[in-house]
Amino acid sequence: MLLGETMATVARRNAAGRDAGPGEATAAALVPSRPSLPRLREAAAGCRACPLWERGTQTVFGEGAARSDVLLVGEQPGDKEDLAGKPFVGPAGQLLDRALEAAGIDRRRTYVTNVVKHFKWEPRGKRRIHKKPDAREIRACLPWLAAEIAAVQPEIVVCLGATAAQALLGGSFRVTRDRGRLVASPLAPRTLATVHPASILRMPDEASRQAELSRFIDDLAAAARALG
Repeated sequence: MLLGETMATVARRNAAGRDAGPGEATAAALVPSRPSLPRLREAAAGCRACPLWERGTQTVFGEGAARSDVLLVGEQPGDKEDLAGKPFVGPAGQLLDRALEAAGIDRRRTYVTNVVKHFKWEPRGKRRIHKKPDAREIRACLPWLAAEIAAVQPEIVVCLGATAAQALLGGSFRVTRDRGRLVASPLAPRTLATVHPASILRMPDEASRQAELSRFIDDLAAAARALG
């Protein structure tokens, strides 16, 4: 499977039991035939579809309301998330919480998850530094994400960052070009992409961070308006 293929393709292959790669077949085989979020979370804890489980502390599955209007998808768990076993609990998650509140979206009524369910990192002294997941690792995790979206049935999917946007909407999608704009997709009635909150934290100065945070809130507000 090419990274640019959409989640609809993944879902069709899962349903038919025809996955392209060995990693995908492993993950798809673990997805329960009648998946609920608790059953998916339990099954994903034992996933070995790619090598990331060997260095991650645990699988970090999605979390939130079982029927959420808004499903937010990031790239992968970070250091704090890996230790806690929950998505978006570190600095980027705290910024996301503030931005959602400012945009008029109740975090408690959302579902948050990541494309990749294990923390990919490299050592730097005593620190574990985020390393971008590759196409194989993303591909191996897509059956879990497809199952999460199918279980939650959100009104709008919000892709946080380029990795999530391209995994879900295709390799040609560009967040820099299409951020904050509702786009057609088979994922949900509405789909929108914006930056990952971690990218805001990496801005070089406070003025840049505030300007980018304002744009981020505007993007999330567009999702809120789409929900009416």
